[in-house]
Amino acid sequence: MTTVIFRRKKCIGCNYCTEIDPKHWQMSKKDGKSNLIGSVDKKGFWLLKVQDNEREHVESAAKVCPVKVIEIRD
Repeated sequence: MTTVIFRRKKCIGCNYCTEIDPKHWQMSKKDGKSNLIGSVDKKGFWLLKVQDNEREHVESAAKVCPVKVIEIRD
């Protein structure tokens, strides 16, 4: 399993992650920031476990993030 860690508070709402990986990301209509679909808030860090076969998609989203608020861990 791969864990996606998202620091939403620092998100600037550029929309790159949603364009690259719409299965895991969507833009919030409330504040214009990204949401990691299905994630759980752990003190400001949004966590989501994904299958290893989905790793490539979440890694692509992390690579294009201009403020580097998406982290991928094994």
